[in-house]
Amino acid sequence: MTTQTSPLQRHPANPVLHEDDIPWDCMSVFNAGVCKWENGYIMLFRTDSGPRAHPDAYLTRVGLARSQDGHNWDVDPEPIFDQQKIREWLKSQYDVRFGDKEVVRVYDPRITMIDAEAYFCFAVDTHHGIRGGIAKSTDLRNWDLLHITLPEDRNMVLFPERVNGKLIRLDRPFPLYLRGGRESFDIWISESPDGIHWGEHKLLLAAEEIPFGNAKIGPGAPPIRTEKGWLTTFHAVMKHEDKELFTWSEGTWNKEYIAGLMLLDLENPAKVIGMSKEPLLRAEAPYELEGFRGSVIFPGGFILEDDGIVKMYYGAADTVVALAEGKLEDLLNTIEPL
Repeated sequence: MTTQTSPLQRHPANPVLHEDDIPWDCMSVFNAGVCKWENGYIMLFRTDSGPRAHPDAYLTRVGLARSQDGHNWDVDPEPIFDQQKIREWLKSQYDVRFGDKEVVRVYDPRITMIDAEAYFCFAVDTHHGIRGGIAKSTDLRNWDLLHITLPEDRNMVLFPERVNGKLIRLDRPFPLYLRGGRESFDIWISESPDGIHWGEHKLLLAAEEIPFGNAKIGPGAPPIRTEKGWLTTFHAVMKHEDKELFTWSEGTWNKEYIAGLMLLDLENPAKVIGMSKEPLLRAEAPYELEGFRGSVIFPGGFILEDDGIVKMYYGAADTVVALAEGKLEDLLNTIEPL
């Protein structure tokens, strides 16, 4: 694969979180959400367990890690959610039937600080569809459930502050029936006064608008506010019909996941005002090319530091968590006005 020129540079300590760092049995740790917390950083991450070629969905967990520098992480000894904990939590806060045997797992966490509270977005697999959820907490262990979507929806992220008094959400519904079974899904935006009631759903970005993908797209990490607009990551999928990519999983794998970058209007974030026509980051390093699903870059954390450096945390090959850093100015310079 040809080496690209990117405004982001991979951290030399990559991967920053690996299965060997996790105090419970797992075969991968990836798709983490990261944000600033008190005087350091926190990370909510996903682990999968079971055979490398076919992990057991019932063993997926969400864990918590902490860091002082954003590079070196200490993992809490117990996960926040495993299957038993998530079922008990959803049963007590949402619905007895939903929490009992309906839920398979919770995964792919995103985390955003809003008004000194941590907001946790997640996907939840059920026996009647994939749904998205939102919860909030002040201590990272006790979570108040705010919202569960209808099926089929996932990849939800929240903006780190209210816009015009409203919470803003990006997500990725996937209407297979309407698309004739094709994986061609888009990014949508909606708003809420309280995190519970959501409306004003609008199409934000369509899959066919991405020059470096030919299949589905979806949100990445929570956006960051800049003077020019909301700098926002997303993931795009390039499906390679002519070749197979590396995978531990059963069967073949031909989907390359690529990180992209767009700019949204500060006062009207439903308006895309710019986009990088080239990938922000695509798989090149060995830990990105080889793993459970090779050639996968999936952004989950996006942090702007006081010195103008941007940290992007991403899942690599659905196997590890990695970090890339760059200057805000350089990222903004990749944006072409629309």
